[in-house]
Amino acid sequence: MAERWLGVHVSGDAVTIVCADVEKTGPITIVADETWKLQGGDRSKAFRTMYTRLADYATEQKIAQVVIKESAISLEKAHLQAAELRGVATCALASACDVKQVSKAAISRNFGERKADDYIKDDGFWKDNLTGAPMRSGSREAAMLILASR
Repeated sequence: MAERWLGVHVSGDAVTIVCADVEKTGPITIVADETWKLQGGDRSKAFRTMYTRLADYATEQKIAQVVIKESAISLEKAHLQAAELRGVATCALASACDVKQVSKAAISRNFGERKADDYIKDDGFWKDNLTGAPMRSGSREAAMLILASR
């Protein structure tokens, strides 16, 4: 029986989610592909809003597993701001289901024969490994987290 999983990629002030029904083998079925922008203004209030939205989504969709892309090491302001939002997303989703963090480097080492970026760019790979709702090419990293983690 399929489980509902969520792949999450945080960048800057946005959270990209790919929701999929996942079997142990074969293609995953995309249920949703969305990007939620952090609202403007007071960041603490925007974080609270995003926290609630993510926690509610995970509960309502009965998400069994969340896989969040780990942050790369950097001291640039944009990376630090994304790390703040990634922490909010991790806490929110952990309040509703199991969460694990996976780095792109770990995917490259442990999934298949190629680097993660090679899979992300390969249109044929995605045709073979996805069914269901259409997915934006910019959401492939979030979907790759699911495929590499099952």
